[in-house]
Amino acid sequence: MYGRGMIQRRSSFSFSYLCAMAGSLPVQFFLFFKALFRLTRFWNLIIIGIAQYFTAYFLVGYDTLTDWRLLLLSVSTMMIAAAGYIINDYYDVKIDLINKPERVVIGKSITRRYAIFFHTVLSLSGVAVGLLLSWQIALVNFMSAFLLWLYSNNLKRQPFIGNFAIGLLTAFSVLVVNLLYQPFNSLILIYALFALAMTLVREIIKDMEDWKGDNTFGCKTIPIIWGLRKTKLLLYVLLILFTALVIMVNTIYVGLPIYYFIAFLFLPLGYLVARLIRADTIRDFARLSSLCKLILLLGIISMSLV
Repeated sequence: MYGRGMIQRRSSFSFSYLCAMAGSLPVQFFLFFKALFRLTRFWNLIIIGIAQYFTAYFLVGYDTLTDWRLLLLSVSTMMIAAAGYIINDYYDVKIDLINKPERVVIGKSITRRYAIFFHTVLSLSGVAVGLLLSWQIALVNFMSAFLLWLYSNNLKRQPFIGNFAIGLLTAFSVLVVNLLYQPFNSLILIYALFALAMTLVREIIKDMEDWKGDNTFGCKTIPIIWGLRKTKLLLYVLLILFTALVIMVNTIYVGLPIYYFIAFLFLPLGYLVARLIRADTIRDFARLSSLCKLILLLGIISMSLV
């Protein structure tokens, strides 16, 4: 009787344990994919896709809703970008535990092994999908994936060059639409310059926000080398040069009316500079980073008014 009771209790325990495990599986899958979406900055990827569709529809004039090539282009670009976010977080786990511990995913919700697996699969898939369109787009995707890896592994710890690399990649995400829909379109060039400049400014501001963790691990970003005051001066110079360059390109190639730039360039950048002058805390720089992203989104929306 004693042995049979033990068997019954053990069987009951095993059955209850299996039921509990089966019930928790959907929750575990949900938490895993939630962490994966967070790791790949899902909403940033959506913005990249929208930017490419807006570029093709409003600047080039193609019927993008029925063009499967643009869908493949956007998917491949988002794959490369997602892989870049993953590898960046992979190399920055220790720094992020100081700067943004609540946002760390790798090592908590997703193991480092899975992170490398997803990065590799997304990078190779992005290049392969690009190859279905043209070898030029595949080459851009390959170079972008390589530059994102190099940035995460080394460049982001160097002054300016890492910031410029990310700005250049953001510009490529707009310019690559012109590889699909030729010939050369000067409007796309203006928006690519806008994306490059705003991303460059945002990346430098993010370095100002993250200087504590970066300094702890020996990074040589501009705020660490120059200090916050000189870094602000650099940002003012970059914004002035960028504005002058956009106006020059518009005057030579496009000819958009000046009120367009007042509404979508001068006023937003003026507000950004006003906030930057007063910024001196990590929270201030975090808000400025979000403001830069908002200005980028405003630039995408302005395509519909060109």
